Amino acid sequence: MDSQKKYRVLLYYKYVTIDDPEAFAKEHLAFCKQLNLKGRILVAKEGLNGTLSGTREETQIYMDTLHHDPRFSDMVFKTDQADGHAFKKMHVRPRKEIVAFKLKHDIDPHKLTGKHLKPAAFYQALQDKNTIVIDARNNYETQIGHFRNAILPKVETFRELPKWIEQHLSEYKDWKVLTYCTGGIRCEKFSGYLLRAGFKDVSQLDGGIVEYGKDPEVRGKLYDGKCYVFDQRISVPVNRTNEDVIVGHCHHCGKPCDRIVNCANPECNKQYICCEACEEKYHRSCCDACRQHPRNRYNLQHAKTDERKTVDLK
Repeated sequence: MDSQKKYRVLLYYKYVTIDDPEAFAKEHLAFCKQLNLKGRILVAKEGLNGTLSGTREETQIYMDTLHHDPRFSDMVFKTDQADGHAFKKMHVRPRKEIVAFKLKHDIDPHKLTGKHLKPAAFYQALQDKNTIVIDARNNYETQIGHFRNAILPKVETFRELPKWIEQHLSEYKDWKVLTYCTGGIRCEKFSGYLLRAGFKDVSQLDGGIVEYGKDPEVRGKLYDGKCYVFDQRISVPVNRTNEDVIVGHCHHCGKPCDRIVNCANPECNKQYICCEACEEKYHRSCCDACRQHPRNRYNLQHAKTDERKTVDLK
């Protein structure tokens, strides 16, 4: 049972002033390493954004410690049970933003942001025919899962989203708008951007997709596929009803699939959907050029394996 698993994965953010991000990052990294935690944390003057893994005891100490800091006393931690670490290393890095939107005139979520809807209210709003639903995530995330009938902007990075909205959705400014992302952090600024751009009624999913799937009343209804996460799990289930919908398709053979891999060419490293059979057939490569690349990791790995097998047979 999940309740018996020894490890947890934490996902959290907080928009709050941090005067010296560089010093905070250095001290925080030492603190995390002392607790044997692993993960990725971004620190900026505007706040903190992190996801990490550790044992139940280690993560509890981490959460308790941050809650004792007045700046993070009300910070919400989203938790998932795990069999082990979801990350290989521990990184804490200072940045200009805790999520890279890179607007010429930045959005302060404390001053401008959309209405927060809890999962039950968001579920009801999804069924309003006068509402459009905008996914605030990137292509490689939405390819394995999204809310039913949501608009999926064709963007590779979050900072491309405003331009895409201007080009494709300007006629919807009088409509009710719902936005959502993985954990909520991107929508804090994206919903504010929509309001500043002239959209009149904007709401966002409080807690993001990960909390929507855990809500005991909603149970992930109207979400098809899985939710992409930024750790070694790659994806997690959301819809906990009897609906089992796979929205993705293998890049090579086209069969329904939600398995994401990184292209074995280190100069490409594209994340794409690939079934196990095609991973072996195409050497975990998104195209022929990547399959034939001299530094293709799949080829190098299997060349070493074959070499070891040859040695063993002597």
